[in-house]
Amino acid sequence: MQVYLVGGAVRDGLLGRPVTDKDFVVVGSSVEQMLAAGFVQVGADFPVFLHPTSHEEYALARTERKQGHGYQGFSVHASPDVTLQQDLQRRDLTINAMAIEVTSLTDDTPITGEVIDYYGGLYDIEQKTLRHVSDAFGEDPLRVLRVARFYGRYHALGFSISSDTLQLMRKLATSGELAHLSCERVWQESSRATMQVSPHIYWQTLFDIGALDDYFAPLGQAWQNTTVKETVQTALYFAGQMQLNLSQRWALLMASLDDALFHLKNDATTASKSISSLGQSAKVPKAHTQFASLFVEQAQQLNNIDELNAAQKIDLIQACSAHKAPEKISQLLATSQVLQLAIHHRQMMLALSSYHAIGMPDIAGDLKGPAIGAALRGARIQHLQAQDEQT
Repeated sequence: MQVYLVGGAVRDGLLGRPVTDKDFVVVGSSVEQMLAAGFVQVGADFPVFLHPTSHEEYALARTERKQGHGYQGFSVHASPDVTLQQDLQRRDLTINAMAIEVTSLTDDTPITGEVIDYYGGLYDIEQKTLRHVSDAFGEDPLRVLRVARFYGRYHALGFSISSDTLQLMRKLATSGELAHLSCERVWQESSRATMQVSPHIYWQTLFDIGALDDYFAPLGQAWQNTTVKETVQTALYFAGQMQLNLSQRWALLMASLDDALFHLKNDATTASKSISSLGQSAKVPKAHTQFASLFVEQAQQLNNIDELNAAQKIDLIQACSAHKAPEKISQLLATSQVLQLAIHHRQMMLALSSYHAIGMPDIAGDLKGPAIGAALRGARIQHLQAQDEQT
């Protein structure tokens, strides 16, 4: 019997990140032996066990074969003759398919600390690449969401998704397989990704590969407008940096459905209905949907607090139920400020782009002295005005 530390613990250890959970694979053992050692089986049909004292997961080495749709359509084969290499081959990414042998079931001290790497995970960590282990990646549509989530997690470290893996993700997204995932599983992955430090990367990736259509179609439609997409992505970036909670981040994402927030034509009532409808179809927890709806309904008031009279402020407190939950008004105000910051940031980035777009070749060549600066300024203003008219 051999026991190996595998997956995320090995990956994060190599990346110098905190290791919070440990998973182990046991080779050459059986269900009977694990139970005899005091381990508790998680499910009757699944070879995963909880350690009797640490409660960490120990799984028998296994192989899987696709038999149906979705992420549950697999037959699992676990037996003492399944090798570590076979077990690691079924994993999603090479950086998650490495192992370190430990002493025993009761002692997780590494024997040598040597990383066992059959599929190039060490190289991909060095190259900062997210790459699938094998073509079996395409058998599990959930991996589309998982890889997008990993991309969001490690984007700040300089990681990118390999072109081959991105192609497989796009193929899965357009195959109809994503529709076989449960709404609960999709929300679990999406909410975890939204709470990462770079939540915008997850949603941008899903948009780029066409993976929003099955569960978040209104969002994908709204993001066809570049102004909306770029502004909300910037807002999500700031939300990650400022550690906003999940309801606030979801509200910023759902703000995409309210054109009025971006000075486009729409009304908050229509947006609120769209948010509620999406929340119901995607089975988003009601508290997040209600907060997002409240945010778009009161966005104009929240953005103009200084201009509200006494009656309007009292009405806003009543509408937000802030008399019962004072923290809600603070959360709504913070969310509003983040969205306004994103709107202003995008406006100034467009101005900066116009500034750099105009140089000496774009003005008359016979100008001298202060006339050069004046001509550059005028040309840059005209360029920015033209950009504003297009957006």
